[in-house]
This record gives sequence, C-alpha cells and structure tokens, in this order.
Amino acid sequence: MRNPSSILPPAANATTRRQALKGLGLGALGLASLNLLTSRTGAANPGVLGRSDINILNFALNLEYLKATYFTFGTTGSDITAEGVSISGLGRPGSVLIKSGAQVPFADSNIQQYTSEMAADDRAHVEYLRSVLGFFAVTRPTLDLELNFNTLARDAGIITTGETFDPFADDISFLLGAFYIVDVAVTFYRGVLPLVIDRTILSALAGFLGDEASHAGVIRAKLFEAGTTAQTEAQDLSALRDRLDGVGSLDQGVVLNGNANIAPVNSFGMTFSRTERQVLNILFLKVNANSGGFFPNGFNG
Repeated sequence: MRNPSSILPPAANATTRRQALKGLGLGALGLASLNLLTSRTGAANPGVLGRSDINILNFALNLEYLKATYFTFGTTGSDITAEGVSISGLGRPGSVLIKSGAQVPFADSNIQQYTSEMAADDRAHVEYLRSVLGFFAVTRPTLDLELNFNTLARDAGIITTGETFDPFADDISFLLGAFYIVDVAVTFYRGVLPLVIDRTILSALAGFLGDEASHAGVIRAKLFEAGTTAQTEAQDLSALRDRLDGVGSLDQGVVLNGNANIAPVNSFGMTFSRTERQVLNILFLKVNANSGGFFPNGFNG
C-alpha cells in the first residue's frame, strides 16, 4: 500500500512551518496562498496536492475530529489523545467541552462492540488525513459535546425547555447522537468526491464513504430495533437536519412508509449528497453561520 506521506508534494516537504502559517492565513477557509502546491489551472501535478484538495482534506479532518472524539469518549471515557492520536496543527487550538466522566454505561455488549469499532475507524481516519496533509493539517478546534446536545435536542423537539439531553447516559442516547453526526458524514463524502482532483485522495475518500455508510447502517438498524420512541426521536433529528440543509429533502429517518429504512437513498437508490455549506449548517445548528453547535469557534482551515 502506498505510504500516505508520499502523496505530499515535494515543495510542501521542503517548506517551513512558519511559511505555511503565513501562507494559510489561519482564519481563511481558502488556501489561496499555496500556489506552490498547484498549477495555475488548479490541477494537481503528479505527486502534488492542489490547494482545493487540501481544503477538502482539512474539511474532512475537522469532521473526523468530531466523530473520533465523540465515539472515543463514549466508548473509553478518554480523549483520542489517550489513544495516541495527535491533534496539533495549523489554526486555533481548541478544547473539548464535555461532562466529567463521559462514558456510556453500555447495557448491550453488541452496541458497545459496534461503537468501539467505529471509534477505532474514525481515529484511523484522523491519522490518515493528518499523514497526507503533513504540516498543512489543521489542529482540532473547540468541540462542544455537552451543552450543544441540549440545544440540538430542543431544536429537534426531543426535549423541552428546562430539560437536558445527555448522549452518554445510555446506549440509545449515544446512538441518537451518533445518528445525527454520522449520517451527515456519509452525505458529505458523497457530495465532495466529484470535486477531488488527486486520484489517490479520491480513492481514499471513497473508502471513507464506504466505512461511514457501514457505520450509519448499524446505527440506524439498532435505533429501529429499539422501538417506537427511538424511531420517533431519530425522525425528529432527521427532520432537523432536513430543515437546516435548506434544499429539498435530503434526509430520512429510520422508518419510511411504515417500514425499516436502514439505507436512506434517493429514487435511484443512491446515497444523498450535501455541499460543504449544507454540512456546516447542520453541524453549526444554524444556516449560513461561521460557527456554533458542535464547533463553537468554527472549523479550522
């Protein structure tokens, strides 16, 4: 298998971190100064990542930081750094806002095994993305895995004012939190694949899509099996995502036309796709915002 670090452009390997910081302009969503990494047309030269691919990879890295952190705390009670995953890089370093001792007291050993595997996969995604990006990888931004879930659950209608929602309280609560995040990851990877220039990166992100779709299918199946209450709450979360993405109907709950709906697809049997802006709307819990929700200070990069 090709070493991910070999995908990094030679010019990037020779560039200092200080030069990279200057070129990136920390708060910018674009990487317009990284012309050394791309031709004037924006196409990636052999062995060279174009700036658009770097943007896509860093967007994916922010998303994978969120998923890996959520699943790792839920299954181990510790951060991804305790598993040897680095979170340093360009941008504003953040903290994880989470209740003390966040770890799910799993009642179902199967769900514990499933989600532990998901945690390991998402940590591997982070490590792959960081290895490809090298010092162009962004640091993990601030993540809100506590108060944000109260806002999320209220906006979805799962709880009312004055009530709280703790995703780490039990198996089903944890799966509901995972359902909201992982389904979004599936639609992000489907939506971004046509924009990737480098063929190796395209193949890698297609692999991520397959993995995330498998995770989403297990989560949706277990929520369906949990009965009417879990099914209804999943539908409420799905409806919230559909309102936030702002375009047509790109979401489905775990029940459709009275039957189990494990793979949400369009009329051609294809997974839905979302733009980066639609993904941000869902994760920030607000349309056209630059921050909020799971990312109080926004994305890095």
